[in-house]
Amino acid sequence: MSSGQEVGEIFGDGSGPAMSLLRSPTVIIAAVGLWGMNVYLFKLFKIDYVHVLTLDLIKEKEASARKGGDNKEDDNSDLCSVGSTGSIPGPTMTNRNTKGSKRRANSPGDSNNHVNSADSEVTAGKLIIFSLSLLLLLHMSTVTWIDFIGGSAIGAIFIFYLAVIVGILLPLPSTAWIRTACMTIFHRTFELINPRCFCLGSGIPRAIPFIDVFFADACCSLSKVFFDWGMLWHLAWHYPEPVPMELHSIIIPSVAASLPYFIRARQCLVMYTIGAMKADAKKYQHMLNAIKYSTSLWPLVVSAYQKTITNEKEKAALEAFLIVLLAINSTYSLAWDIIMDWGMMQNTCAGGSNGGLTKSHSSCAHSVLRPKLRFGAPTSIGILFIDIVLRYSWVLRFWETDLFPNADIYILCTQFLEAIRRSLWNLLRVEWEHIKQNKGKEEDADDDVEMMEQKAFLAPKSRSMSPSFQHKQRS
Repeated sequence: MSSGQEVGEIFGDGSGPAMSLLRSPTVIIAAVGLWGMNVYLFKLFKIDYVHVLTLDLIKEKEASARKGGDNKEDDNSDLCSVGSTGSIPGPTMTNRNTKGSKRRANSPGDSNNHVNSADSEVTAGKLIIFSLSLLLLLHMSTVTWIDFIGGSAIGAIFIFYLAVIVGILLPLPSTAWIRTACMTIFHRTFELINPRCFCLGSGIPRAIPFIDVFFADACCSLSKVFFDWGMLWHLAWHYPEPVPMELHSIIIPSVAASLPYFIRARQCLVMYTIGAMKADAKKYQHMLNAIKYSTSLWPLVVSAYQKTITNEKEKAALEAFLIVLLAINSTYSLAWDIIMDWGMMQNTCAGGSNGGLTKSHSSCAHSVLRPKLRFGAPTSIGILFIDIVLRYSWVLRFWETDLFPNADIYILCTQFLEAIRRSLWNLLRVEWEHIKQNKGKEEDADDDVEMMEQKAFLAPKSRSMSPSFQHKQRS
């Protein structure tokens, strides 16, 4: 969720400020590179994030198969594409799915129709190189179009997007992984607007898979990117005239910025409906989550309206109201991050079972964090501290005129900070989901270890018996 939901400047010169137009592609490029960092750390700490993301899809597909295959929403091809967009050593799907896909891909008759799995695999190195290439392309396209051709910033941005699309569509083996990832993104985007709670035919609601929750949360962090896209089309539509200071001119980009929050809130309401049907005692958590996303919409509304008024006194009053709304949203979201999304602060200092990853609860701080920390206590504390700081990065608005040349650069800075915060949030969110998915398996493993320890404790006693005593026992 964005740390500051203020909208950018849209009214002014018809050519548009170059910084405003460069914001969206720059932030997207940064997000791609930061996801590469996530992939590297997941691999380093042996967290199979692909399996974590796709496990709900696999279970849904298997449940559909047992019921007769009525669910056609997520077919095997999508599961395979999701699994290939970032596979790391270890099982990413069920053996049945992976082996079946390998047999299909390696069959002699289909050798020309399938891309080498190594080419389709997404790795941290590929993501980082791709982001650097996009950054270079953005620089070259803007310099060439503006400085050499004499075109506008709007034309330079459209040329950049066009070059990226053409480059991805070219059937090159080296870009096969990008096309696979894009197809997966398009499919998951469709699932975000798919009315899962009103399925045609059966009418049975279907739970939102974790991958769609994760994807929608990522879109919330790119809320300002959606606003910039709406602003770009407005500037292009009125070019070379300035955008008129009318209400609809700011409403359309603001609605685009609010779409991720509406989608995520709707997902929560769908899960609340499912919880009510199943009489789930914790269904209220989904309603609280939906309310959290609604607190992100009010700053957008107030900020958008603030751009349309000229009365300085009214602007000052709205500014104070906007600060209150931002404080409520940041505090609510921070508490939800720590407690619900990361599973922290759910233990006591009294001790208890720790799942086998931590031997004691001697440290109260360790208990407050979480008994299972795949990234370790120092790293988890560091991520927690940075998230707290970045959640309140909107306080930079108090020094906006001192630190930033204009409001657009301030918005760009908050976008970068939000992209960094989201990349750190991803680490603990996927880690916590991984722990929850493997909770039963780890508990079984702990029981096995305990039985082995008991046998090891009893074995020396039997061996320490004297031969005469053992003879008496046998007789």
